[in-house]
Formats: sequence, structure tokens, C-alpha cells
Amino acid sequence: MLEGRCLCGAITYQVSGSPIIVAHCYCRDCQRVSGAGHTTGAMFREEDIEVRGAMSEFTSRAESGSTVSHLFCARCSSRLFGKNTGMPGVMTLAVGTLNDPSAVTPEVAIFTRTRPRWEPADAQVESFDSQPAWKPPE
Repeated sequence: MLEGRCLCGAITYQVSGSPIIVAHCYCRDCQRVSGAGHTTGAMFREEDIEVRGAMSEFTSRAESGSTVSHLFCARCSSRLFGKNTGMPGVMTLAVGTLNDPSAVTPEVAIFTRTRPRWEPADAQVESFDSQPAWKPPE
């Protein structure tokens, strides 16, 4: 069981099961939403995530044309989860919001073509210039 929360504690969550995949994302949208060179997300089946507290949502259009939902705390603005219409039934958890971020290990890096030159690459993970053509198991 993994647990986490937003900065102010108004939203808490528990996750059961193992992540489908854990990824560093260097796309420009993730850079903008994080204010850093990348985000790190762990993808889980939506039904394995239990959230306590009301989240706010902002939607945007991804490079692929799908709609991305950014779920965050309206009080402290911590981004907690993301959803993508191209991958129904799954949510990506912002790893930094876990009580123990070391509980998961990144497996891939995506959109490395837009990785800032000052952002070090993680040699331990497989890298892709864009989004790999894969879908999570159903």
C-alpha cells in the first residue's frame, strides 16, 4: 500500500497494487506544470487509487491530440494526478507526493528530445525521444 498527500494535507490518497510503469517525462507540458526539467509519474489503474478530499481539475491538449486532465489541490496547488483520454482507466500519480517517493523506481524516460541540457539523464532507465507506442494492459 502506498500513501501520499498534497503539501497542505487537504488531500490524501492510498494506492494498492503495483505501478503499471514509472516514468520520467521531459515534455514541455510537464516542465511547465512542475517548474523543473521533468516530472516523475507512476501509472496505476484508476480503481486502485482511493482519494480523500476534493481535487480541482485543469485540462489541456497533448501533442498526441488526446486530452490530459491535471488533478490538483485547490488550496495549495499541489499537482497529484494526471489522466489522459488516450489511456482510459489509468491515472498517473506524481511520485513526489508519495509519503515515500523511494517506494517506486523509474523505468523509462519519455520525450527526452526536449530534455534541457542542464537536466542530467538517468542512465539507469530506457529513454525515448517521444511517447512510446504502447498502451497499459487492460
